[in-house]
Amino acid sequence: MPLAASSNALSLDNDPAEAIAQLAREASIEINVRDVGHLEESRRLLLAGTAVFVSHLPKQEWRATEETCRAVRAAGFRPVPHVPVRLLRDTATVDRVLGGFVAAQVEEVLLISGDYPQAQGPYTEVLQLLTSGALQQHGLRRVAVAGHPEGHPKVPLADIRRAELDKVRAAQQAGLELTLVTQFFFAPGPFLDWVRELRAAGVQARVVGGLAGPTKLSTLIKFAMRCGAGASMRVLTARPAAFTLLLGDHGPESVLRGLAQARGDNSSDFSGVHLFCFGGFVKTCRWLQAIADGRFTLDDGEGFKV
Repeated sequence: MPLAASSNALSLDNDPAEAIAQLAREASIEINVRDVGHLEESRRLLLAGTAVFVSHLPKQEWRATEETCRAVRAAGFRPVPHVPVRLLRDTATVDRVLGGFVAAQVEEVLLISGDYPQAQGPYTEVLQLLTSGALQQHGLRRVAVAGHPEGHPKVPLADIRRAELDKVRAAQQAGLELTLVTQFFFAPGPFLDWVRELRAAGVQARVVGGLAGPTKLSTLIKFAMRCGAGASMRVLTARPAAFTLLLGDHGPESVLRGLAQARGDNSSDFSGVHLFCFGGFVKTCRWLQAIADGRFTLDDGEGFKV
């Protein structure tokens, strides 16, 4: 099946910097409950209506996630809470959690299994909740699920690919608008290849690439090993100097430029990017604002400097 041109496609040949800036303007970002106090500052840095994903940390109460969603909405952003399904004890918990989110003006949730060895209730995988009808019962019509372009360290790749397609089909049958949001990656190639595979399989869902916001190299390596960054991680760690340059304290400039080029020349129709902050919410907001405003310069290689 041929790729469809993205409605936001820009000609990188004409203006590569604008293609990069456009991706930054459209980006979503992640926040945790500890960063709620920074939402007021973020209002000066992010566009109104930006999707702000609210993480659900281990041992976090559902009420805390709901309250953070309320704060995100009050700040003028669109809250998208994480829902690790293995933490849902029963259908009553599902109703309480989803009902609370809807009361907080949540219009979309991110369903993930959660890296927990055992489920606390009947839900061991996202598909079970996706097909339960619970989302529709609470008036939710938009849902995001995790995508793994480079696989997962604990699950065979064939199983990952089958699960991705199963979730896409289940959402379509249920009348839900689905978005695949990936784990972060360090090189655009594997992600772009995966998007092509999805489109060839007939998948028309939105696909959003996860990027690691500016943070310490040691932090990135720790999370990458836990999440299974895969091929792009191996390529970069084989060239330590390039890896440091790419991700050090400057964020994923080379990755973003590569994605902007693919979108600009219409060789890929992914939907946008999502920024993981690793505790650096305000830092990532400032980084995004600088790029969205065009306050960066392209270098002679594959990246740019903010």
